[in-house]
Amino acid sequence: MKKCSLLVGSALLSVMAMQPAFAERGLTLEVGQTSDSDNVYRLGMQFDFGRSLWQSDGGNVRLEGYWDAGLTRWQADSATSVSVMPVFQFRFGQGATVPFVEAGIGAAWFSKTELEESERDLGSAFQFEDMIGAGLRFDSGSQAGIRAYHYSNAGIKEPNQGINKVALYYRLAI
Repeated sequence: MKKCSLLVGSALLSVMAMQPAFAERGLTLEVGQTSDSDNVYRLGMQFDFGRSLWQSDGGNVRLEGYWDAGLTRWQADSATSVSVMPVFQFRFGQGATVPFVEAGIGAAWFSKTELEESERDLGSAFQFEDMIGAGLRFDSGSQAGIRAYHYSNAGIKEPNQGINKVALYYRLAI
């Protein structure tokens, strides 16, 4: 576990140290529960794509995106996962507080394939991470919202029981 934590910490520090052509960065704190009522905690870093992907003629609806890298702790199962995904976000309106919906599909690596407390066998350490969410973006660039996640290996290896979680989050623009 120490080796995994060292690797994850090094990767996150490397990502933070890079100054790519991305716009603002963010740090996300997330608290949630799995479909089995187990607590889940996540720390994530975000790097905006740096430009709008699409905008309506009036500019009230915009499609933007960001890269999200995260470290999740699955408390009851004493498991940890590391994930990376592109997230696409539709923003509605202009002003100090803007509502949005978002979705993304990425990859996650789990420290355990058998989650005893959840009575789930994921089949493989590699999982796809699917996410949908909604929230509010504030003038400061910070965000608050709710997300639903699904983890599955898409049948790459059996069994493929997968796991779901729902979480509240706050993204601090840094």
